[in-house]
Amino acid sequence: MGPSAAPLTELLRAELRGGPMTFARFMELALYAPGCGYYRQERKRVGRNRQTDFFTAASSGPVFGHLLVAACRQLLGERDPAEFTWVEIGAEPEGGVLEGIAHPFGSVRRIGVGQPIALNGPCVVFSNELFDAQPFHRFRFRNGAWRELGVALDPRHIDLALREVELSELPTETSRRTLPPSAPEGYVIDVPWPSVDLLSEIADQPWTGLFVAFDYGRSWTVLTEEYPEGTARAYYRHSQSNDLLARPGEQDLTCHVCWDWLTAALAVRGFPNPELESQEAFFARRASTYLAAAVAAHAGAFSREKQAVLQLLHPAHLGQKFQVLHAFRPRLPLPTEGSDR
Repeated sequence: MGPSAAPLTELLRAELRGGPMTFARFMELALYAPGCGYYRQERKRVGRNRQTDFFTAASSGPVFGHLLVAACRQLLGERDPAEFTWVEIGAEPEGGVLEGIAHPFGSVRRIGVGQPIALNGPCVVFSNELFDAQPFHRFRFRNGAWRELGVALDPRHIDLALREVELSELPTETSRRTLPPSAPEGYVIDVPWPSVDLLSEIADQPWTGLFVAFDYGRSWTVLTEEYPEGTARAYYRHSQSNDLLARPGEQDLTCHVCWDWLTAALAVRGFPNPELESQEAFFARRASTYLAAAVAAHAGAFSREKQAVLQLLHPAHLGQKFQVLHAFRPRLPLPTEGSDR
């Protein structure tokens, strides 16, 4: 076990002595408990070596940053990038995606996990795999009703041992995010409501400009019809697992975001016509000038830069696995124009 295992174990044990908790609450502690949650530890999580757990587009090196700069310049159109602050939310401690990259923005800010989100003025707000890492609720359809899944202590073990339990039928307060009226027996849905709350918090800040989020997800229809075991999974040392309760604080937990909800949250907060594209299409359409220059600079050779481009754009690699949600807000909405989710 890592050095954070003991304090997190005690934290979980103390709370679970009062009874089961929702899976969302378990995730909140396992990922974000100060000092001992997975994302609150001083350790390297992202990369391609054996000590990390997963890699992202940013693991491809500076090429990702160059592509982002080119794409955002295109999306800004005739606007001067120097008037905008680049803000990366959820950046890893070792550096942001523009670290060491020449860029045209007026300034750069990084907002790490646990830091308050404060935005104002013209911004380009960027995130990479931020929303899929938020806590989520789990529901199973059984005997004609949805029942929320939770986590409890297993009394058969002296040490901390966790087990999945059914908490109750669907509480009435969740009717704002209606689950399907029926489903096949045993169907599991992982419901990422907190990701929408986070996006709403970001969009409710008094800023204008460009929102760009890289992540993976599906529509609500697909999530409720094509994933009978849910989309939740764990990552540890580059291995994917369905054992979500193993190694609290030492493995990443994630599920697909619901793009319908995130798109709607932007639209009601003054971002007209949010657009969702595959990562492949986003860079091919928005950063074509950089891509052409990169290919021409290494004509006849398979360079490291070309390899990074291939990983980011090829459908068999990251090109179709990830999607990009982007929108531009030209002005702040009037108080009556926004609405709750």
